[in-house]
Amino acid sequence: MKTTESPEKTLRCIRCGTCCLEDMIALAEEEDVRRWKREGRDDILHIIENERAVWAGDRLVSARDGHRLVHCPFLCWEGTLCRCAIYETRPRVCRDYRPGSSRLCPLYKK
Repeated sequence: MKTTESPEKTLRCIRCGTCCLEDMIALAEEEDVRRWKREGRDDILHIIENERAVWAGDRLVSARDGHRLVHCPFLCWEGTLCRCAIYETRPRVCRDYRPGSSRLCPLYKK
């Protein structure tokens, strides 16, 4: 008996920025940092170093001065749409994220 499998539905990002308005900077992995060093991306490394995060109760704050980290520092706005300033070399967690794959995304369950 042959079964038919439906291909996984791929949703197109609506560039709302919701996924980047979380504490995403804390999710950059050592693999990402090594890649940025190889690429000579001192601009990224400088921001990562300055925004090193620590947990303060239920939120992430800057280890440098304690201000709350409320969004990815690479999130940019173009009118009402968002874009990633480092899209071509974004962290793995961002590369792996799929629109609609989590409850924070407006496309969830669509």
